[in-house]
Amino acid sequence: MSWIPRDADPVRVFATQPTECLPRPADPAAARSVEIGRAAFRTPVLLGGQAARAGLTCESCHRSGHGNPDFQFPGASGPPGTADVTLSLFSSHRGNGVHDPKPIPDLSGPRASLKVAAPDLPAFIRGLVVEEFDGPEPPPAVLAGLADYVRALSPAACPTDTREPNSPGRLLADARRALKAAQASLAAHDRPTAVLMIAAARARLFLIDERYAGQPAPLARLRAADAGLAALQAGVREGRPDTAAKLAQWTSASRGLEVALAARQRASLFNPARLKTATNRRLPPKTS
Repeated sequence: MSWIPRDADPVRVFATQPTECLPRPADPAAARSVEIGRAAFRTPVLLGGQAARAGLTCESCHRSGHGNPDFQFPGASGPPGTADVTLSLFSSHRGNGVHDPKPIPDLSGPRASLKVAAPDLPAFIRGLVVEEFDGPEPPPAVLAGLADYVRALSPAACPTDTREPNSPGRLLADARRALKAAQASLAAHDRPTAVLMIAAARARLFLIDERYAGQPAPLARLRAADAGLAALQAGVREGRPDTAAKLAQWTSASRGLEVALAARQRASLFNPARLKTATNRRLPPKTS
């Protein structure tokens, strides 16, 4: 709520999101790389430091790979849809002590409008993570995947509907995609990437969790599911041979979690009516 303009419609911002303009590459290896990048794009663990503590992700500024005209982060934005990429709060490398926010670009727009050419994307993205946000060095497969994901976004692949409802089912689908990328990374003996992919799945559970506040039963199931993913991350780090099988088991069990969440969705903040009531209480109208 504090990252959007006070006069923005919170139901539009939080109950829906832009549709993703992402074609699936025909080549299986390219498709796996895009999925790794897609998952990393959606986890604050990628950025590290203050950004991770705040819950910022690449997707915070680039919703579904677009821009974000509603983004107005305190101290980092000027007008809505802008961000200061040389903010000292996030970066000890690029902080310049000057408030100079810039418009957030639409990564799914025409290629000619983007300032970075496709071949230069890996180095540019690494600079964003390591220097702009003081994040850890990304695993090579993650860096390559992020570049491949941004390259794959295309205005020609945009669905007819420009927005779609936000739902626990959609976020769990993202988590399962991230875990599939984790399994592929394990098969390639790439543990650091697999750990980050599981972190991406956990980040999607967090976004579900915050909308079921006050509902003990779904929260208990969500937190048990997250604990299971935390154990799987430990299993990857320790090289446990049964981790891949347990990832598959978690994915299968998530279908039951999805059903349980859907049954209580009307009582959650995924329900636009409840969201509107809650946000009206939180943000009373401005007075002149």
